[in-house]
Amino acid sequence: MNIHEYQAKEVLRRYGVATLKGKVADTPEEAVQAARDVGGSLWVVKAQIHAGGRGKGGGVKLAKSLDEVKALAGQILGMNLVTHQTGPEGKKVHKIFIEQGCNIQKEYYVAALVDRATGRVAMMGSSEGGMDIEEVAAHKPEAIKKIDVDPVIGLGVFQARRLAYEIGIPAANVNKAAQFFMALYKAFVETDCSIAEINPLVLTKEGEVFALDAKMNFDSNALYRHSDIVEMRDLTEENPTEIEASKYELAFIKLDGNIGCLVNGAGLAMSTMDIIKLHGGTPANFLDVGGGASREKVTAAFKIILKDPNVQGILVNIFGGIMKCDIIAEGVIAASKEVGLKVPLVVRLQGTNVDLGKKILAESGLNIIPADTLTDAAQKIVNAINKR
Repeated sequence: MNIHEYQAKEVLRRYGVATLKGKVADTPEEAVQAARDVGGSLWVVKAQIHAGGRGKGGGVKLAKSLDEVKALAGQILGMNLVTHQTGPEGKKVHKIFIEQGCNIQKEYYVAALVDRATGRVAMMGSSEGGMDIEEVAAHKPEAIKKIDVDPVIGLGVFQARRLAYEIGIPAANVNKAAQFFMALYKAFVETDCSIAEINPLVLTKEGEVFALDAKMNFDSNALYRHSDIVEMRDLTEENPTEIEASKYELAFIKLDGNIGCLVNGAGLAMSTMDIIKLHGGTPANFLDVGGGASREKVTAAFKIILKDPNVQGILVNIFGGIMKCDIIAEGVIAASKEVGLKVPLVVRLQGTNVDLGKKILAESGLNIIPADTLTDAAQKIVNAINKR
């Protein structure tokens, strides 16, 4: 689960991570009042969307007067902000964050994240703050420093200080930077983050260290422990179809292809998408119905797949372990009749009650194309679509 920058800073402040004063606003008038409340004579007007690269897309502007705050807020609110992370369709801006300006001396990058290679939390830092970390990794990898954290001991002060030195924090400011890193690590662990990224971390001319931007993503499997964070969920930032799928506990991600996929098990779903690509097709979605899907769940999955106007065919690939193939067959038939299926449908069943499942499909009277292997299924759905 993702949250906005202003929400991330709210969470981080609870753990002692230093941030500048700021307030969120929904209208230009609220933005002016927010600037008054924040104080000062320089403000940053920031679009709040779940994507990076907002500055390059025109979603972050400096204002030197309240009139400028109002004018910039009017420009940014409601705009369709296109960044390298939103894709060409962009995202509409519903909220803005009005934040104090500051005297920036140097920008850095720091993040706490899960290192899958080591199975530990890693603290990363770089002297190349304000840039996309992917660009830094590609063109200047030596500028990225990493510290693996022992899960029993946690981040040590000596490690935090070493990271500060390695990314070029001046000696006079190393202690403040180390305190910042320690607080960031604590926030990461205690809120079950998957990443807590500060880009940029700024050193001001007054010698202060602040999070100028903040990104926090959370492990969805741990959200039951954090009702306060769940309340920060912004449904306007999520795909409507994916929201609907979550109501039925379906793991669904929309893609750009034309072959709808209905599969049980994340690994099998990934394999299904791979083999569709191998045979010249393009998957329209990732959809894992889970290990114990009911007839109603399968029907809901069909409806969600068919909401995508690009879908020209559906491939159902089920391995019946906990889930029985005859139950899936009944669900497929019920769903096909209920939605009035008009696109080719290929079904491959294996596992518990497979013969009964195939018999139910064969006797349904529906135009369902059976397949015995995954390769056979992929070839048949691609061929069926190409014949249309």
